[in-house]
Formats: sequence, structure tokens, C-alpha cells
Amino acid sequence: MKVGETALDFVLKDQDGKEFRLSDFRGKRVLLSFHPLAWTGICEKQMKALEENYERFEELNVVPVGISVDPVPSKKAWAEHMGLKRLRILSDFWPHGAVSKLYGIFREDGGFSERANVLVDEEGRVVFFKVYPISELPDLEEIFEVLH
Repeated sequence: MKVGETALDFVLKDQDGKEFRLSDFRGKRVLLSFHPLAWTGICEKQMKALEENYERFEELNVVPVGISVDPVPSKKAWAEHMGLKRLRILSDFWPHGAVSKLYGIFREDGGFSERANVLVDEEGRVVFFKVYPISELPDLEEIFEVLH
């Protein structure tokens, strides 16, 4: 995926087993925040930052979601552990990493996605796409700059 391209549609289940279809959110902006694995330090900080900024995103017509290859039961336990109230974290578990592969950010050697933020606009176009070093927490201010 590249900036300017139409984001590829997908359906994944969130931590509560509810379906999330990207195309259902046309008219809103969607932040796809890919993280390698649940229950890891930087990934936890990444998801907590999304939760902590949820209202700020909402004011800008953005629906943030986390995505990793972990199965739904693991995502549910992790969401409860982190105290997530609003953020949906999606399971790209089966077919394993299918959405990460669709977006070109699956790491075959590790079996998980890159750490990446993909911002999709109201018409379904990618307007921001950045892969971060696995050991680096993404800077949400970069996203907020693009949104203003």
C-alpha cells in the first residue's frame, strides 16, 4: 500500500468477537495501528496511547484501531489487562497475518506485522503510511499533524 492508493478492504474480529469491516467506515477517517504482538511492552504503550487519545481522534472524525496477529481470546484478555474502554483491537490471526500481508507489512521471518500506522481518509484512500522500527513507539503527533 502507498499513500494515494485506495485502502484494501478487510474484515477482522475485535477483542469482543465483533466484526470490523474497513469499508463500513466510509465518511470517517480510520487509523490502522499495526503492532507486532500483544503482551509486549512497546505494543502495550502503543495501544494505551490510542486509548488515551481516543476523544482527540473522535473530534477529528477518526476511528483508531489496533491490529496484530494474536487470536481473539488473547486480544480480549490483553484489552482487559490494559483497561481499554473504547479502543477496538483487531485479530489478524486467521488466515494468519492476511491483512498485514495485504498491506505489505507482514514479517515472514517472525510471523507478525511490522509496527506501522496507516491513515485512511473518508473516501477510503491512504493518506499516511509509515513503518516504524519494531523497538520504537510510534509518535501520534505525526498523525495529528496530518489530520489538521
